[in-house]
Amino acid sequence: MHQDFQLVKPRMTPPLDPGFRPAVLANRAFQAAVAAAGGGVPLLFGVEQLNGVVSRFETRVFPAGHPQAGANLPYAERLFKFLLWQRGGWRIYVGGPLDIGSALRAIYAPDGARAFDYHFMGEDVYERPFTVVPCAPEDVPPARESGRPLGRHLEGCRIGFDLGASDRKVSAVVDGKAIYSEEVVWEPSVHSDPAYHYREIMASLRAAAAKLPRVDAIGGSAAGIYVDNQVRVASLFRAVPQERYQEIRTLFLRIRDEMGAPLEIVNDGDVTALAGAMSLEDNGVLGIALGSSQAAGYVAPDGTITGWLNELAFAPVDYNPDASTDEWSGDRGVGATYFSQQCVFRLAPRAGIALPEDVTPAAKLKFVQEKLEAGHAGARQIWETMGVYMGYAIAHYADFYDLRHVLILGRCTSGSGGQLILDGANTVLAEEFPELAARIHIQLPDEKSRRVGQSIAAASLPALGHQQTRS
Repeated sequence: MHQDFQLVKPRMTPPLDPGFRPAVLANRAFQAAVAAAGGGVPLLFGVEQLNGVVSRFETRVFPAGHPQAGANLPYAERLFKFLLWQRGGWRIYVGGPLDIGSALRAIYAPDGARAFDYHFMGEDVYERPFTVVPCAPEDVPPARESGRPLGRHLEGCRIGFDLGASDRKVSAVVDGKAIYSEEVVWEPSVHSDPAYHYREIMASLRAAAAKLPRVDAIGGSAAGIYVDNQVRVASLFRAVPQERYQEIRTLFLRIRDEMGAPLEIVNDGDVTALAGAMSLEDNGVLGIALGSSQAAGYVAPDGTITGWLNELAFAPVDYNPDASTDEWSGDRGVGATYFSQQCVFRLAPRAGIALPEDVTPAAKLKFVQEKLEAGHAGARQIWETMGVYMGYAIAHYADFYDLRHVLILGRCTSGSGGQLILDGANTVLAEEFPELAARIHIQLPDEKSRRVGQSIAAASLPALGHQQTRS
């Protein structure tokens, strides 16, 4: 971070992370400084996806030559990073001072500091060269979003499934009511043979199908990025070698054909948000799942999904230059290490808890959660720390999403930990952001919907007959 870019100490300090410097406070301090210096100049981002879809975000920065202009790049780079992973895109227009756009192009280059982002977004997700276009604000293309309805089809005999890193869930659903649910522990990320994934998923689907008179439709959710029911990038399949990845790419198309029914699979975050919207009977829902990583999804106020990636696991929430490093992307302060079991494992030593070795991550998490339920003070501080993180992150997310509700769920919220996260987040909003506390409702699902609600919502994804949509 440049010395002119001000990091702000939060009013509420996470018990196990005194160095935490929330993104939202730094961004607001920067904007206040720009306003005090005369209002600055425009900086526009145009994030282009496929088929000409463009999402825009507007802000203001110091003009070139201003004594505080050195703060522009650290502010713009973290904002660029957030928008890239929230919205997703292969070409990003940077409309504003040309030195900012040129610097971002060098950072997000094959040999730049964000080479991971360059290759991931360009080659893996959108299958075209990732491009940063420095330009004047007026040359940023107009917004062209691609919102569409998602799910809520409950008629008929359906199967819904949810693929997690530690377990997979499946439900047999008849006219919106689950008549059978099953949860199976598995470890997909360590298996390199695509046949394993096909066999295991099919076993769950067949178990559910056996409880139904017929199968009208199948809907699924899983961590990762899916385009037209094809796997683009997913951590579940990280052990599969590149030369066999095409078998994973078409995995769900083959499962659809084998089962002989319409099938839709989407990112688990979007199904999390859909499940919340269905249970709340309202929209403007951000769902945040704290599992092996952070998954997020969003249902807009008009009831549609935006077509954004919502990969908040890679979106920065902590600007402390010594923040924890995400092992996959190599970046610091991103959501994955704050809102997942990775956070629990990172904080456990600070809480005086030695994690067991040679056990699965799910077993490690359960070990710490058992400490929490037994009254271990350090374990309690882990979840209290996550609650403070969550409050400041929700305030940050509210600058990018139109929110009415935030639904928090996932394996890390089981037991009393979920309430600790919820209480911490609500206290942060009340203390630091009362205007947000008044309009955003944060909640946990009840235990039943927490465990099977995702797969039931997933079952509602495909429309029947001529109404069937493509993911």
